[in-house]
Amino acid sequence: MSLKIAIDGPAGAGKSTIAKGLAKKLNAIYVDTGAMYRAIGLYVLRNGIDKNDEVAVVEAVSTINVSIVFEDGQQVVLLNGENVNGFIRTEEVGMMASGISGYAKVREKMVNLQRELAESTDVVMDGRDIGTVVLPNANPKIYLTASARVRAERRAAELEAKGEPADIDTIEKDIIDRDYADMHRAVSPLMKAEDAVEIDSSYMTIEEVQQAIIDLCK
Repeated sequence: MSLKIAIDGPAGAGKSTIAKGLAKKLNAIYVDTGAMYRAIGLYVLRNGIDKNDEVAVVEAVSTINVSIVFEDGQQVVLLNGENVNGFIRTEEVGMMASGISGYAKVREKMVNLQRELAESTDVVMDGRDIGTVVLPNANPKIYLTASARVRAERRAAELEAKGEPADIDTIEKDIIDRDYADMHRAVSPLMKAEDAVEIDSSYMTIEEVQQAIIDLCK
């Protein structure tokens, strides 16, 4: 029986960083589901599609291909065959991804792909609805969170490290708005699964969070 670890939580809680390191330690495959939605968000942005036009968004998604491959142990997100890893981490793409991810047809397409990835191998998967929808039989299930201010500070540090401007107050507002959108969407809203263990990473190191999850696996 393969190992399936589900890590859910709000934007900026550290899910991707924790999951990547955890997968390496456990010799599992890391699946960043948020990156898949960001790829769709990038496509919508590039093509000038109104994110509020569900019909247009769903029609576009039906014609594109989003896939994940692993090169030298690293996840590469492909949008119609193009490596888009370098384009999907902007705030604009993140907000677009959040805006369109609530559409049922969009999620249906992504969930099917995510389940296929988890069928035949050990996976650590993070996102918004992994424990509740994508992998309901995952064990353990983690709900990783942190205060909005701490998450904004982390994001600002990432942007500044890239030489990009970062206003913490603006980023914090965006995070709070995104949390609300994720938690109140009609389809697969962000929520803690009933059998998930909540971990607040606000004042924990990456190593401490990873070890807590490894302990749960044991």
